Amino acid sequence: MSDGMANLLDRIADGDRLALSRLLSEIENETSIGITALSELYPRSGKAHRIGVTGPPGSGKSTLVSALASRYRERSTGEGECARTAIIAVDPSSPFSGGALLGDRIRMQDLSGDEDVFIRSMASRGEPGGLARMTAQVADALDAVGYDPVIIETVGAGQAEVAIAASAHTSLLVEAPGGGDDVQAIKAGILEIADILVVNKADLPGSDHTLHFLKQMLQMRDKVEGGWDVPIVPVVSIKGEGMDALYEHLQRHRTFLKKTGAWEGHARLQAERRLEQLLQAKLYTRFRKTIAEDDWSAVVEHISSHTLSPHEAVVAMLEADPQ
Repeated sequence: MSDGMANLLDRIADGDRLALSRLLSEIENETSIGITALSELYPRSGKAHRIGVTGPPGSGKSTLVSALASRYRERSTGEGECARTAIIAVDPSSPFSGGALLGDRIRMQDLSGDEDVFIRSMASRGEPGGLARMTAQVADALDAVGYDPVIIETVGAGQAEVAIAASAHTSLLVEAPGGGDDVQAIKAGILEIADILVVNKADLPGSDHTLHFLKQMLQMRDKVEGGWDVPIVPVVSIKGEGMDALYEHLQRHRTFLKKTGAWEGHARLQAERRLEQLLQAKLYTRFRKTIAEDDWSAVVEHISSHTLSPHEAVVAMLEADPQ
């Protein structure tokens, strides 16, 4: 480890939030400093409870995450818990700069004065699944420097945020009365990845219908291996109502994962998924360098003019002599 890297990590260990922000930027941008830091930090990660929060726009995810972080801070005295809580808020990308629009950061201003809550906004950069491409790596870093839990809020497209299931130990699906997303949730498969269902804004008209609908949907869902019964938790997060019950369910699920071995199973699943993604990216980059630009353009032209199918083109390129 270089002296500069050791100094940076020491500053982070001493609570230097600016140093942590800079490090996360290096990781997110995949610089040499960020990659080196991840190698140093990765052996220290794997301890934090990663909680994914997903659901359609308007369901109040950001308010819920803010209230949940506050509850963890208030009740962070039990065994295996930590007073330091991190939030990764994945925001839509700006069409101008490509950066995060920071909407979630703005809606969490009530946490800004708490030195033991760290909020990181990440731009989705067009990635599908509701997450940014480097979300898991940023979570690794926060985990490694002592934040627990790490709460990950998805971008909120409402249709395909199932990637969170592979990135979080516990996935929360947040619904709200009158959202009109009943059918969407079924089509997107979001309901199937939920470990806890949350009906936010439960003081609004229509909450009974939403609760009844979700109970019906749970009856159609396959039982989770190991015996976890998915709870439905009504909350009014803006008032803090129901947050104690949600906190207790999260603690129960953490215990369930540890006792059944699902915690280790999740780690293996995520490791395999990330290995596949990294290999795909690295192999594509390496393969792309073996093909002259003119040859590449010619293949693209053949495909676009429908004289060659994409499958035929790939087979031909793989079988061609690189020399």
